[in-house]
Amino acid sequence: MYEDYQQLTFERREHGVLLITIDNPAKYNAADEQLHGELARVWTDVSRDPETRVAVITGAGRAFSAGGDLAMVERMAGDHERVSHMLSEMSDLVYNIINCEKPIISAINGVAVGAGVVVALLADIAICAEDAKLGDGHVKLGVSAGDHAAIIWPLLAGMAKARYYLLTGEMVTGAEAERLGMVAKALPRDEVLDESLRVADVLATGAQQAIRLTKRSLNSWLRSAGPTFDASAAYEMLCFMGPDVVEGAAALREKRPPRFPSATP
Repeated sequence: MYEDYQQLTFERREHGVLLITIDNPAKYNAADEQLHGELARVWTDVSRDPETRVAVITGAGRAFSAGGDLAMVERMAGDHERVSHMLSEMSDLVYNIINCEKPIISAINGVAVGAGVVVALLADIAICAEDAKLGDGHVKLGVSAGDHAAIIWPLLAGMAKARYYLLTGEMVTGAEAERLGMVAKALPRDEVLDESLRVADVLATGAQQAIRLTKRSLNSWLRSAGPTFDASAAYEMLCFMGPDVVEGAAALREKRPPRFPSATP
């Protein structure tokens, strides 16, 4: 079932726990087109996998997933066909996580940005390294906060904090994310995976229908916010057709502050 994945690896554990590892540590597990597509479709495979009761996802090396691959961003800028494809795929990523029948645990072992933070925060239970950095830096790139942010950050952290972090693009540590209610637990980095697997084992040996239907009920909050997500995703892709994202990507590549055309007199 999982043979065709190139940047996700899979390990079956006891009691139907499936450990998924984002496995491109040389690039800090940054999401290029291949990985973004795999993260979008893997949850449908997990949902229909009769051998899996719980999925745990983590990152190889010291990162969970360090955002979108810069070359992918540059290829998307101004390309209507690529942008349209991404709009569809990011919708699949969000809704496939929400609608996955099985519970998902994110073991956030390091930095989580871009598609990484989508998976990290939309997971049913998030367990994070205290020193990990989480963030939605879309505005620093020159595009609006799309992906998952508009539906989940206000629900987890409250509107005031969501507005602050999404409008500024600042990062939040795992310890602060726990204080804000964005993750279930924040632990020393070397304890994150073990604790995630322990919790997965609790879920995998519990009453399966009860757990799955509880997840379905809770995620009704997210499904009810579907129009908010759909609009935010479209707004992000609209920004990819403008000039600010070109400058944002160039600034990142050149390691300098951006000079966005929209902010230039």
